[in-house]
Amino acid sequence: MVSIENIKKKIDNKTRITAGEALWLANFADITVLGELANRANTLHNKNRVYFNRNIHIEPTNICVNHCLFCSYRRRQGEAGSWFYSIPEMIEMASKAVERDSRLSEVHIVGGVHPERGLSFYAELLFKIHEKFPNVHLKAFTAEEIVQMCKLESISVEKGIALLKQNGLMSMPGGGAEIFEPTIRRKICPDKISGDEWLNVHELAHQQGLPTNATMLYGHFDTMQHRIEHLDKLRQLQDKTQGFNAFIPLKFKAKNNKLEYLGEVSFVEDIKTYAISRIFLDNIGHIKAYWPMLGIEKALLLLHFGVDDIDGTIADTTKIYSMAGSSDKPSLTPTEIIDLIKANGKIPVERDSLYNAIKIYD
Repeated sequence: MVSIENIKKKIDNKTRITAGEALWLANFADITVLGELANRANTLHNKNRVYFNRNIHIEPTNICVNHCLFCSYRRRQGEAGSWFYSIPEMIEMASKAVERDSRLSEVHIVGGVHPERGLSFYAELLFKIHEKFPNVHLKAFTAEEIVQMCKLESISVEKGIALLKQNGLMSMPGGGAEIFEPTIRRKICPDKISGDEWLNVHELAHQQGLPTNATMLYGHFDTMQHRIEHLDKLRQLQDKTQGFNAFIPLKFKAKNNKLEYLGEVSFVEDIKTYAISRIFLDNIGHIKAYWPMLGIEKALLLLHFGVDDIDGTIADTTKIYSMAGSSDKPSLTPTEIIDLIKANGKIPVERDSLYNAIKIYD
């Protein structure tokens, strides 16, 4: 019989809960209890530490071949509000970021799936950034982007990942996972690779020594059962490869897209999703609340529900969520982040992209 006490014992004994137990928690446990359980699990992984890094985002283009109903970012080629930066322009973005902060540790590169830019373009971009800033970690490209850039040049994904790695790719973000349930996935992002294909790309990356993150887009047509099924697939792959650094739940934002009529789920639903993710994903070390999406206040509150990472400084370099109704100018200084984490009774840790501690502010 499922009970809170039995689940507590499982967490303390590092015995994983089942999908059925996770669904029971979602249906019957109140927020206070979920917070206690998630913090219990988080303490085993991270003690009282909260991680952040010094990073920027480069978004090469918002021109995209896909037609995702939840997307507020995509534009057609030539449409007002579209962009596609050249390699020199993106090198300049990285240069300005390093000028602002000489301790910048990560450049995060994700954008739309451009119809004409293939593997060679992105390999050259990586090579030139890495050549100029060899000590900056390059985290780049979703599984969706990699599949499409490889298709354009008729090369296998496995070989494409190897080529990107040779040119400076050091890890991958987890975008494009959306929700794995096939019927809902076809409904919200009909052009994208399947959930199984997404998992396969990440497995191939892990096999080549490239760590990745994982995400889940929730709060549209999905239910908690769909979310737990998604988490279960990630947990199974992590058992096999140990390649995921962090899991990031991403909330559907209902502005300027074709699913605006759905509205957004409540913050209570956010809390449940994050807490259950922490309790269920016993083999993934970190749960991230991406503050430019949620807003810093909510991201900080989630530190008390199993979250141990709030991403980084960002420096107003991403538009993906601001175009969907989140913060217009996402940017925080390291000092601001440190103070906010301390105000929540946690120990700030400046990290690199692989969660090695650069400095602990205790």
